Formats: sequence, C-alpha cells, structure tokens
Amino acid sequence: MNLSLKRLAELGGIEPGRGGHIEKIVSAIGGFAGIFGVAWVSWYFVGPHAAMLVVASMGASAVLLFAVPHGPLSQPWALIGGHLVSAIIGVSCVKLLGTGFFSAAMAVALAIGTMHYLRCIHPPGGATALTAVLAGGVTHRLGYMYVLTPVMLNTAIIFAVALAVNAFFPWRRYPAALVRWRQTPPAEAEEETMVPEISHEDFVYALRQMDSFIDVTESDLAHIYELARIHAHGMPMQAAQIRLGRFYTNGSFGPHWSVRQVLDESPSSNPDKDSVIYMTVAGENRRHAGTCTRREFAAWARHEVQRDETTWRRIPD
Repeated sequence: MNLSLKRLAELGGIEPGRGGHIEKIVSAIGGFAGIFGVAWVSWYFVGPHAAMLVVASMGASAVLLFAVPHGPLSQPWALIGGHLVSAIIGVSCVKLLGTGFFSAAMAVALAIGTMHYLRCIHPPGGATALTAVLAGGVTHRLGYMYVLTPVMLNTAIIFAVALAVNAFFPWRRYPAALVRWRQTPPAEAEEETMVPEISHEDFVYALRQMDSFIDVTESDLAHIYELARIHAHGMPMQAAQIRLGRFYTNGSFGPHWSVRQVLDESPSSNPDKDSVIYMTVAGENRRHAGTCTRREFAAWARHEVQRDETTWRRIPD
C-alpha cells in the first residue's frame, strides 16, 4: 500500500516537503508586498479594468521570485528580459494582427520562441504577451508606451521588492549569485579521504538541509551528478602529462578510488617501453608499489591532484 502511494506521488510530481515555516511565511509576505506595489501602479496608469490583466501576469512572477528565488526562471535577466520582449511582441501583434484569437496565439508563440533564443525564459512573460492582446483598446491607446508603463515599471517594482525582502535572509538572497548557504560543520576526516557513493537518499537530505525551495528534484540532481561522473571518466589523461613526483587519481568513487604518486621513470623513445614506477598513497591498495608504461598509467589516471590538509584536491588543467 505504501509503495503504491509512493508511486502515485511520483507520477503526480508530488515532492517531499521542503523549507520550514519561516521560508513559506517569508514567501507569502514578499508576494503581498510585491503585488501591492504593482497593483497600485497599474491602477494609477491604466485604470482598474486593464490593471487586472497586467497584475495577473505579475502575480505569476511573484510566485517565482518569492517562492522559488533561486530558480533559473526567477533570475533578473529572465524576469526583465522575459517581460520586456513579451510586451513588445504583444503590442506588435495588436498593431499588425488586431485583437483576435489568432493574434493572441501568435503573441504567446513568438514570446516563447524569443525568450528561448535570448535565454530569458520566464513563464509569466507568456501572460504579458497575451495580456497586451486581451487589453485591446488600452494597448491601442498606449502603443509601445505599454511596454514601459505599466509592464517595465511593474517589473522594476517587483524586482526591487524581491531584492529587499530576500536580503534579510542570507540563504535566500536574490539574485541567486548573492546567496550564502548555511555552513555545515565538516565531518571528522580520516587519515586518507575516501569519496563514498552518493545515494538517492543523500540528495534528498541535502536538498532538505538547504531549507529553501530549489527548482530541481533530487532525481534530476542525481541524473546531473551521474552525467558529470560519466563525463569525467570519459576524459583520460595523455601520456605526456604524467610527470615525475606528481600525484594522480583515477577519479573513481567508493572503494575503488585511489591516488598514486610517480616515484621514478624510465623514459624511452619507444612508447611501449616508456615506463613509470608508482606508489599508491591513498585509497584502494594503499602503500602498494607498481610499475607500468606511461601510456597505461595515463589510461588509469583522470586528474592530477594535490594534498590539501585532510583531503585531495584536483589541480585545474
């Protein structure tokens, strides 16, 4: 029974609860402040009827900016660029195609395509383009001023409120580049650091520890991790990169991870006889010495590393 309910939750896209009560309350307060400012500006400039349509678009933006402030669809370029290009497209469709169903559909379609190419996808932008067509007479009267007032003015207001409200909380500052995640105390390190396998439950735990809604599921995160791991394993080093005295790792995870140091070498013009002597200094087969051709060592190695206190860190290429 429990398995069936879990499967139904997965099919329905129901994620485990993320974020504490403070996180949810802050999101609601931010949404109130943002829309209050937007609604007042819209009423003042375009009147109550048209303002209802404009605010609907900004209401969707408020959900993203205050409930998912770190999501890629919520970032400044997505917010500003998405509304700007969509408003321009919406007004243009009204001028060229009128206010019918065809114009409305074309405005949304062009807005989606343009946001894709400009890398500023913001779902409420589609509503902004549609609003310009549905507003009809107001859009005709304002022309392209509609783009500046109220759309861009409203966008500026909600952006400013998002900056102000989220600034009080280091872990949810906006834009995402300003976020300072809570620091967790480092675990006691063993003499030699091993990299363990990361399970699905580990990703679930990590997302919950952030105490903020991140626009990615643990399944997506696990898939990204797996693709990155495959990519790293698919790029072996070249024989010429293996040098005397340096440390190298095979880049594996779990019990097969290890670090070797090149202790000696026997250069040769014949690649099959160009050999190295190494010592495994960490991980699997620690303290084991061996010899192989430089080409074989390069096929085993993935990165050059260096010791940094209690861990091994990759040296940038």
